[in-house]
Amino acid sequence: MSATDDLVEQYRRLPAERRRAIAEQASPALRTRLAKVERDMALRHSPGSLAAVLTDGREMQAAHLDLIDDAFRRIAAGETVRLLLTMPPRHGKSRRAARWAPLWYLLQRPDHRVMIASYSSDLADDHGRWIRDAITEWGEQLGITLHPGSKAAHRFDIAGREGGLFAAGVGGGLTGKGANLAIVDDPIKDDAEAQSPTQRRKLWEWWQAVLLTRVEPGGSVIVIQTRWHEDDLAGRILAGETADDWTIIDLPAIADSPDDALGRKVGQPLWPARYGHKALAGIRRAVGERVWWSLFMQKPRPVEGGVWQRAWIDRARVTPVEFAGAEMARVVVAVDPSGGDSAVNDETGIIGLASDYHEQLYVVADESGTLGANDWGLTACRLALSLRADAIVVEANYGGNMAKQVLTQAWDQLARDGEARGQLMPMIVEVNAKVGKRLRAEPVAQLYEQGRVHHVGHYPELEGQMATWVPGMDSPDRMDAAVHGLTELAGAGLDALSQGMDDGRLRGRR
Repeated sequence: MSATDDLVEQYRRLPAERRRAIAEQASPALRTRLAKVERDMALRHSPGSLAAVLTDGREMQAAHLDLIDDAFRRIAAGETVRLLLTMPPRHGKSRRAARWAPLWYLLQRPDHRVMIASYSSDLADDHGRWIRDAITEWGEQLGITLHPGSKAAHRFDIAGREGGLFAAGVGGGLTGKGANLAIVDDPIKDDAEAQSPTQRRKLWEWWQAVLLTRVEPGGSVIVIQTRWHEDDLAGRILAGETADDWTIIDLPAIADSPDDALGRKVGQPLWPARYGHKALAGIRRAVGERVWWSLFMQKPRPVEGGVWQRAWIDRARVTPVEFAGAEMARVVVAVDPSGGDSAVNDETGIIGLASDYHEQLYVVADESGTLGANDWGLTACRLALSLRADAIVVEANYGGNMAKQVLTQAWDQLARDGEARGQLMPMIVEVNAKVGKRLRAEPVAQLYEQGRVHHVGHYPELEGQMATWVPGMDSPDRMDAAVHGLTELAGAGLDALSQGMDDGRLRGRR
């Protein structure tokens, strides 16, 4: 070995600052050689680094993708890993875990066999085809090539080595095939499949009887998926006897725990460069609460939640004509401002509610939306005017006294503009429900079960939130507002209410 070769070998083992200093002092010829060494080191450093080099920096990198890279580096170093990583769609998990990372792993371990399984053989083949074509295009730079007689998309071998890759759909046969590394990426196709007990059972049986039996002794398994159902593959792994053997990395679209895997503060997006708060809020509105909590927050809910049942709402529903024939004792507007309790809620809940003289309760309006302080104050006050409400029930955890000030200023503005038409401002009933709102949800749901709460018409967003909410999850603002208002109406005696109120706001209520 020449002195230059010896220097290059020593150079590889030096820290980055020392390598930079040597390169700055090197001759042009040596600097060119060292640049090639740096490129080779970058190719081998991690899947993300490999992707960045081969795409001239076009491949995106993010902190959550670093976690995938770290898992593959541990496996390539000889560690046996069982990793379950759950994260939202469109956040790069499949591209990194089922394409760039297996490509990098075969560069590191060309004598190992990699298996990729996805919900369909077509998708698995797409991953295999991508990796095969990448080796064809960049093989000379990577130092590996395909065996001439084994170049199929679903199965190929590395020329001159023992390793290679095979891909299969979940449920497909893997007889005779062993893997040093098994990657299960997106094992569930869609919601219909996730909701089918038969399909979930078949997936679990395939997992136990087929996939796990093909992993070589000391081999590793990585499951990366978006959560669809509480009993999906990830759910069964988490509930199983071997759960302690798994490294669990849970990555919701918006951090909702101080123990976040990335160390994010509660409320921080997973990939703010691509999906900031505004983009995620739009996605949440578009997909609805159940899909949001399952696919994006990794906390799947049952189709019908554990507290409300949609049937309770449907069977007690009344038409506007039926409601017009009832005499109302009280009408309130309930408000749950955005940001009052949950970092993942972005709407202000504004719900109109009423009660009659027979202890029947009614949901009469939903004016909720993504509103700034001035806008939600005006919206709530206008709704109170139109309904002739006697009270506005508001979540007081929103900035202390700020909620009351927002409503008072909004009413004053409407009075100045002539919109109040001489009506007195309703009482402001402040609710301190930082913890209590969850405790009060179940009694309110019991009122629904008893048939005492009637929705006047349909309120899809509110009803969807109720039907998919289960205790322990952040409760959405529309539902919270309804709980505040119904609690106020059900818990106050009409006799006590009327004492000291001679301003006429309760007379002639209909």
